[in-house]
Amino acid sequence: MNNPVLYVLRRLSSRIYLTFVTVFLILPVMAQATAYYTHSAQADIASLRVRYLEQDNLTRPYLVLLNGVVDGTDARNTLEVSFDCMTHDIKQYTYTVLHLNADWSPSDLQTTEYLQGFTTADITAYELSNLTQRDYTHYSFTFPNADMQLTRSGNYVLHIYEDGARSKTVADVCFSVAEPLVGISAQVRSNTSKEINGRYQQFDIDLDMKHLSAFNANEITLVVQQNNRTDNAVVVRQPTYVEAQRLRYMNCDELIFEGGNEFRHFDTYSVYYAGYNVNRIRFERPDYHAFLEADENRGVISGITDKTGSPYIQQNDADGQWLANAEQSDYDDTDAEYMWVHFFLPVNEPFFDGSLYVGGDLFDNQMTIVNRMEYDNEQRCYYLSALLKQGGYDYQYLFVPKGGKQATLLRTEGSHWQTENTYTIAVYYRPVGGRYDRLVGYRLIRSGQ
Repeated sequence: MNNPVLYVLRRLSSRIYLTFVTVFLILPVMAQATAYYTHSAQADIASLRVRYLEQDNLTRPYLVLLNGVVDGTDARNTLEVSFDCMTHDIKQYTYTVLHLNADWSPSDLQTTEYLQGFTTADITAYELSNLTQRDYTHYSFTFPNADMQLTRSGNYVLHIYEDGARSKTVADVCFSVAEPLVGISAQVRSNTSKEINGRYQQFDIDLDMKHLSAFNANEITLVVQQNNRTDNAVVVRQPTYVEAQRLRYMNCDELIFEGGNEFRHFDTYSVYYAGYNVNRIRFERPDYHAFLEADENRGVISGITDKTGSPYIQQNDADGQWLANAEQSDYDDTDAEYMWVHFFLPVNEPFFDGSLYVGGDLFDNQMTIVNRMEYDNEQRCYYLSALLKQGGYDYQYLFVPKGGKQATLLRTEGSHWQTENTYTIAVYYRPVGGRYDRLVGYRLIRSGQ
């Protein structure tokens, strides 16, 4: 096949069918999962987003419990949740909030123990898309609000469902509520127990415990996440040093992360002009198609594990996040088109020892059939076609070894100690006899700054 454009377009119809069938097949599995995670659960739900009601759109949000309640009266401490349903038919959506443990499984608390007000609420705010090739309806709501307030710290999930039936899951949105009792000091260094100034970043963390009443070190759980990923999240239950009012986590092998590389980026703000990293825009009724530039494999040389990959180049990124953006519009939520975005990663031979995924918030930081790439033997490249809303997106190529669950960036992106990453540090406290994990400390740290 000499024309990759025609090749992709011809195969697109079969991939659409595969994506829709697969999503419906995995729904029963999701329903049985013991741990919640942020994701869209129906094939016609797209662009799931959670952000602060009034703050920087690219700040990863969490809530703070002050004076025993978080009630939504402060826009800077309130979440806005939104998503699109790919039709103009108005749906009846309802949500409820569940309290979760540190591992995102349901806690033992009853609803009345963490929630004031009603236990469910309907989503009544919606807008129809405006003159777009694909019809969609944009739904949104804020939380907490006048009808529902939270009284406990910890992890939560907003469970969104259709027609009043909780089994008809539309989406789950996970978030955290912290009570600021533990001070967190952290240092990210390149001098790790694996190597010096190479591929890794290692954390040394100090916890100031003076505002937490009597505790034992084994009642504290430390969780660290990188760029909102869940596959490589680290859980540490024992500190290195225990002092009277301080816990120290020093030289812990568990707290070593691949530095990775800066995220790749593309911008589809226009349906007429090729934006950043877009090779061309093409209209094939009924949709627009954005063909990205063929990406460079920035990973290590095959079979060599002591190299970091391509030389590190510093550049600004949003660590995996995205924003809707439509040219000459002040209403991106309803004016933005949905476009088929085509990713290409040239590789001489397929990886027989694992699978390749496009990762980032654009796919809820999950690795499923929806964002798994396929290999084209004729064009010698991996490719993926995904229906995405117009805007600016960060992404990376993640390699998952066969039988593994944790992705690595070494194969496709390289890894560098200088890379700027956003880390989330969460401190949970469950005393002996406690029935839930209190989130007593929470901090976002950006390495390399």
